[in-house]
Amino acid sequence: MNEELLLQVEIYVAELLSKQLSSLNYYHNAIHTRRVVSKVKELAKLDSCTEQEVLTLQVAAWFHDTGYIHLDSGHEEESVKIALSFLEKHAVAKESQDQIKQLILATNKDYIPSNKLECILKDADCGHLASSDYIEISDYLLKEINAKNQSEISDLEWMQENLKFLKNHTFYSNAAKQHWQPKKELNLIEIQNKIDKKISKEKKSKNSTKIGRGVETMFRVQLKNHIELSAIADTKANILLSVNAIIISVALSNLIPKLDNPSNMFLVYPTLVLMLFSVASVVLSVLSTRPKISNVAITKEMIRKKRTNILFFGNFQKMSLEDFEWGIDYLMENEDTLYNSLTKDLYYLGLVLNRKYKLLRITYTVFMFGIIISAAAFIFSYYVYFSA
Repeated sequence: MNEELLLQVEIYVAELLSKQLSSLNYYHNAIHTRRVVSKVKELAKLDSCTEQEVLTLQVAAWFHDTGYIHLDSGHEEESVKIALSFLEKHAVAKESQDQIKQLILATNKDYIPSNKLECILKDADCGHLASSDYIEISDYLLKEINAKNQSEISDLEWMQENLKFLKNHTFYSNAAKQHWQPKKELNLIEIQNKIDKKISKEKKSKNSTKIGRGVETMFRVQLKNHIELSAIADTKANILLSVNAIIISVALSNLIPKLDNPSNMFLVYPTLVLMLFSVASVVLSVLSTRPKISNVAITKEMIRKKRTNILFFGNFQKMSLEDFEWGIDYLMENEDTLYNSLTKDLYYLGLVLNRKYKLLRITYTVFMFGIIISAAAFIFSYYVYFSA
C-alpha cells in the first residue's frame, strides 16, 4: 500500500458517507471518521509505528464505520465487506486485506485487542474521551441515539451513562495510556461535577417550587390587598374633595355675595368658619393623595447589597434602560434579592397606606367638626341676631 491508495480511500469513503449515510448519524459520520484517522496518526507516531503500519491503520480507520450506511448493530462486518470490495478492486495484497479486516473488527465495543495496531485503532476510536471537546462530542452521540431510538434520554441520565462508561473504559496502547489517560481523568472529574451540580440544582428547584408557591401566593395576596386599600383611600379622599368643593362653590356663589347687606351681617362669622374648615379638608385630602417620588439615584451596588427596590417605578425612574435591564436580570438570577425587593415593596406600600389613612382620619375629623361647628355658628348667630 502507498499514499496514492490512501488518497483514493479517503475520496471513496468521504463520498460514500456523504451520499448514503443517514442524516440521523450525528455522531457516527464523516467528522467522526476523520477524527479517528487523525487520532490514529497521533498514536502511531507516539508508538513509533513503521510507515506501512501507519498506512494500514489509516485505511482501516477510514473504513471502520462505513457499515453504518446499511445498519447500526453489527456494522463492523458490513464495514469489512465494503473495505474488502474496494481493496480487491485496487489489487491490494491478501495479507494487507486480512490485516485491515481484523483491525476493523477490533473496533467492536466488546472486542479486546491482541496486538499493537489493534490497540491503537481501538483507542483512536475512543480518542474523544481525552478531548477538550468531549462533552460537546458526547452530546452528538446522545442526539443520534435519541433520534434513532425515538427516545428522550435526559441530560442527567446521559451524564450518568458517560460517567459509568469513563470509569469502565480502558486505553490499550502505551501511547494512549501515557498521553491520553490524564486528560480522560479530567473529563471524568468534570462529568462528576456536572452531575453533582445537576442533582443539587434539581433538589433545590424542587424545594424552591414547594416553598416558592406559598411565598408567591403570600406576596400576591398581600400586594393585592395593599393596592385595594390604597384605592379605597384615594376614593375616600376624592369624596371629601368633591363634597368640600361643592360647599365652597355654594358658599362663594350664594352666601358671600349677600354679606354686604347689613341685614345679613350675622352670617359673616359662620360663613368664615365653614369656609375655613372646608379649605382645611380640601388641603388635607390633597395631601393624602399627593404622590411622592424618590430622588435617590439607584446604583448596581445598591441592588447587589439589597438596599433598594427597583420594582417600584418611583425608584428606577432615574436609571438608564441598560442599568434597569441589568437589575431585572440580576433579580431573576438571584432569588434572595428578588424576594427581598418584593418584601421592600410590601413594606413601603404599607408606609404609604399608613400615611394616607392617618391623613384621611384627620381630614374626616376636621370635616366632621367643621360641619358641626359651622352649623352651631349659624344657629348661634341667627339666634343672637333675631333675639336682639
